[in-house]
Amino acid sequence: MLVLRDLYFTVQDGGEGVSSSRNIINGVDFAFEKGKFYAITGPNGSGKTTLAKLIMGINPVSSGSIVFEGRDISSLTITERAKAGIAYSFQQPARFKGITFRDLLMIATGLEDENRLLEVLGRVGICPMSFLDKEVDAKLSGGEIKKIELATTIAANPKLAIYDEPDTGIDLWTIGPMVNLLKKEQTDHRTTTLVVSHNRAFLEAADVVLIIHSGKIAYQGNLEGALPLLDDLSVCTYRDSCEGEHDAGCFR
Repeated sequence: MLVLRDLYFTVQDGGEGVSSSRNIINGVDFAFEKGKFYAITGPNGSGKTTLAKLIMGINPVSSGSIVFEGRDISSLTITERAKAGIAYSFQQPARFKGITFRDLLMIATGLEDENRLLEVLGRVGICPMSFLDKEVDAKLSGGEIKKIELATTIAANPKLAIYDEPDTGIDLWTIGPMVNLLKKEQTDHRTTTLVVSHNRAFLEAADVVLIIHSGKIAYQGNLEGALPLLDDLSVCTYRDSCEGEHDAGCFR
């Protein structure tokens, strides 16, 4: 469904006439299967979000290839990948002064009929009277803007949905329903789902857990097999990312 072949993303470091290159993604090979739920985790700076952005086309591939449904999409633009069926939900969703949630849903779905829009809202568990005509601006809470971001992603009916730390800025009580929502989309619509997260709830829900370390896949498999690596702080540490979040399900 989605195949990464010897994938690299290289940046230039240095200054004052001295430069060197550094691999953020370092020769990743992996095949994602259609309709499965993948949780991508690892320490801060390991390359998790960079890998997700390479798949979406936000970052350009330095070398290697990305094949989606048998087609090499390595050189395609973000728009072309979105049209092919890939959607991306950002860790920090954008806010737009003067644009309502209704506007965003219409752009995401191509729908103008209000009854159809309300069906989409019901599908993602959002109260239409509260959200449909809200402006997507700085007045919204982190949880509200995250719900809107998830709804517009899901409403596009993507073949591949990528969620970058979807629990950022939301309260503990929202995480469980969010996990259930993404699992339901995966099951009902056979959406291949990639979630970048430190949160245990997403790792427990995943069919496959991937641990990224130093730009490489250090582990692939179930959560039970991943636990020894997650507990080994020489490989992966969650202390910084989970500071003060003992009840949110983060690994310590």
